[in-house]
Amino acid sequence: MARAERIWQEALERSRQARGDGALVPLRTETLTYAELEPFSLRRLLSRAPKHLRGGGPKPNPFLPWEPELEVRRLADQHVVLLNKYPVQPGHVLVITQQWQPQSGWLRPLDWAAVAHVATDTGGLWFFNSCAAAGASQPHRHLQLLPRHGGEPSCPLAPLFLKQINGSAAAIGTGPWPWRYALSAREQGHRSASEEVRAEELLRLYRAHAVALELGDLHHDPQPRHPYNLLFDDHWFLSVRRTREHCAGFSLNALGFAGYLLLSEGSNLPWLLQHGPWELLRQVSPPARLRDRGSAQIP
Repeated sequence: MARAERIWQEALERSRQARGDGALVPLRTETLTYAELEPFSLRRLLSRAPKHLRGGGPKPNPFLPWEPELEVRRLADQHVVLLNKYPVQPGHVLVITQQWQPQSGWLRPLDWAAVAHVATDTGGLWFFNSCAAAGASQPHRHLQLLPRHGGEPSCPLAPLFLKQINGSAAAIGTGPWPWRYALSAREQGHRSASEEVRAEELLRLYRAHAVALELGDLHHDPQPRHPYNLLFDDHWFLSVRRTREHCAGFSLNALGFAGYLLLSEGSNLPWLLQHGPWELLRQVSPPARLRDRGSAQIP
């Protein structure tokens, strides 16, 4: 059954208004094509880097209060859907907590309920950066969504995730990869499930991956022990443990592990062309344990 995509349409309409008001600052980029980087997508940043990618002192929380021009929809009294002020595509939205919750803390059942509510209406690539070392630009809790229509790949590496899930991966470039990650298939038929069932499934996968990657136990550890990224769509759920945010001048958040790379001032393109994007990802994640090799999936 096709999604209504009302939230996506509301985001696009709000984007037109916010851009006219100067509240929205889309990143200007150009695509660079190199055969040795496939299937990764590399874009060069043409506009000035947004404030959150520049150095400096303490920054105010842009979500308390959030800019009203960026608000798309309130989700009860706990969450709100906002436009990303620096979108990487039209309709790029955030799901944030209305009250302060730390990005570095565990995601709560209410956070997953908000995700499930939005996902019932609008599908796409979801991602989460747990802290600055995992690429988070803001300390206030937010998950991000790049909307996609049904049937289109959510990201460049999505076909490789599905190959691993189906057991057809064999080598670097298809997997399993030599860093700490966990990959699971989403439940069949979840598109027709209730929001509650979807939220429970996401929470279950999140908890299982946290244990598998030794991030901690949501019931016993007050907060995660290590930085991490989350990526998921209708078909798969991926968690990646992180050690650092930068390598070779590239700033890497969860989108790097989806196959999206951004070349900005200071990025070392010759290094990337020589060593390749897989090595770039390996440099920012801890090495896989021997028992992890070939067994990346979590049932």
